[in-house]
Amino acid sequence: MTSTIKVNNIQNQCGQNIINENANTITLGASGDTIALASGASQTGFGRTGTVDWVTTPKTTTFTAVSGEGYFADTSSTNFTMNLPAGSAGDIVSVMDYAASWQSNNLTVSPNGSDKIGGLSQAVQLNVQGQSVTFVYVDTTQGWLNTMDSTSNVRAEDFMSATVSGSCNTLATAPDCANVKIATFVNPGTFCVSAISSTPTNNIVSYLVVGGGGGGGAGCAAGGGGAGGFREVKAPTTPYTASPLDGYPNSPNRVTVSASPYTITVGGGGPGASSNTTCNGTVGVDSTFDSITSAGGGYGAGGSKAGGAGGSGGGAAHFMPTGTGAGAGNTPPTTPAQGNDGGNNNSPNGQGPGDTGGGGGGAGGAALCNPCSPAQGGPGASTQIITATYGSPTPTAARGFSSGGGSGIRDRGCGATPNQAGPNPNTPPNGGIDGGGGSGGYGPYPNPTCQATGQAGTGNTGGGGGGGSRYNPGSSYGAGGNGGSGIVIIRYKFQ
Repeated sequence: MTSTIKVNNIQNQCGQNIINENANTITLGASGDTIALASGASQTGFGRTGTVDWVTTPKTTTFTAVSGEGYFADTSSTNFTMNLPAGSAGDIVSVMDYAASWQSNNLTVSPNGSDKIGGLSQAVQLNVQGQSVTFVYVDTTQGWLNTMDSTSNVRAEDFMSATVSGSCNTLATAPDCANVKIATFVNPGTFCVSAISSTPTNNIVSYLVVGGGGGGGAGCAAGGGGAGGFREVKAPTTPYTASPLDGYPNSPNRVTVSASPYTITVGGGGPGASSNTTCNGTVGVDSTFDSITSAGGGYGAGGSKAGGAGGSGGGAAHFMPTGTGAGAGNTPPTTPAQGNDGGNNNSPNGQGPGDTGGGGGGAGGAALCNPCSPAQGGPGASTQIITATYGSPTPTAARGFSSGGGSGIRDRGCGATPNQAGPNPNTPPNGGIDGGGGSGGYGPYPNPTCQATGQAGTGNTGGGGGGGSRYNPGSSYGAGGNGGSGIVIIRYKFQ
C-alpha cells in the first residue's frame, strides 16, 4: 500500500522551518543548522562543483587519498607517497605543500592499479616549493588530470635575528640597504644568533674577516709588514658591491648560521721592531669567524733578513741579495687566496692583489742603488660590505683593507745626498693604497729633520706597519711601525 503525505512546510518544535517549498525551491534546514547524511548513507545527483573538503591534520607518512578530500602533505622530515583511490569519472583529490619543503623532500603521487595520471600508468613527483595540485579523474584514457596547479609560495617570510657583544662592537641597519643589518667587530666578542629563518638562503651571511697586519722591521732600510689576510663572501640575500676576491656567486666558503653563539676573534697588529736594532717585526694575529680564519700578516724584515710568512708576506730588508727575501703570502693557503707574497729586496713595489687574490703584500726593502727609492706597499682590496667608519677610504664609495707597509729607505728620503744628485721621486708616504698600510721610515742623511721610524698600519684595516730606516750615517736605526689590527664584519637580512 502506498501512502502520501502532502505538505509545503515542516517546522521544528521551535517553529522554525526545516523543510520548506516555495515557488519550486526547496530549502533544507533553518538558519544555523548543519545538514548531514547519516553514517553509511550516500548521496547521488548533487555532484561536485570542482572543490574538495580539506583535511587539516597534515599528512607526514604514506597514505591513500579519498575522492572529495584535500590534504596538506608535510615532507619536512622525509619524502613519502600519496596513493590515489581507484578512479571514477568526476572524482577529485587535492594536495598542498604544508611546510614548503617539497623542493627538498618530494611528494610522490601514485595511481591505483592500472589507473593513469596524464595518460601514463606511472607515478609522478611533486617537487616545487609551496606547490598545490588538484587532480580530477576523467576517463580510462587519460585517468587523473591536473586541473589546477599553484606554484606561488604565498607565505609570510621569516628572517634570522642576532645580537653582538664585546667592547665597541656594534650592530646597525646598513645605510645602503634597509633590510640588512651589519655586525661590526673591532674587538673580540660574540655574534649570537637567537633565531633562524625557515627559508634556508636567509641564513647565509655575508662576511669580511681580516687578520692583523704584520709589524715593520728595523734597520738601515727595513722591510714593511705584510697585510693581514683578507677573506670575504657575499651572500645572495645581502646585496652590495663586494671585492672581486670573494668568489661570488660560487664561493666555496659560505657560512650558513644556526641558532647559536659564534665566538669572534679580532687579531691585533704585530708590533714593529724596536729602534736601534736590526730586528724583524712581529707577525700579526689571526682573526676568526666560525670556520673562517684570516691569518695575521708576515713580519717586515730588519737588518739583512727575509720577510715573514703570513696572510700576506712581509718585505725583505735591503741587505738581502737582490731579488730575494720576500715573505710567503697566503700562508696557510686558502681558496681564493687570502694574500700575496711580500716584496723582494730591490723590488719597486710589494705584491698587489693580481690574479691570486688577497690583500697587498708587505713592501720590499730599499737598495743602495742610484737613485735609492723606498718600495711601495702592496695595494689592498676594497669592498662595500661596510661604507663608513672602518677601512681606508677609496676613490669610490668602497672601503679598503689589507694593504702592505712601505719599506724604509736608507738614503735620500728627504732629498739629495752629497754623492747622489737630485730629489728622490718616491719620498714617503709609501704605504700600500686602499687598505691602511703604514709608510716606511725615510733616513735623514744628510737632513736630520727626516722621520726614520716606520708608521703604523691603520687600526681595524689589517694594514702592515712600515719598515724603519736609519737616523744618521752612524748606527742608530728607526723602529718599525706596528701593524694595524684586523676586523670582522657580518651582514645579514633581518626583514
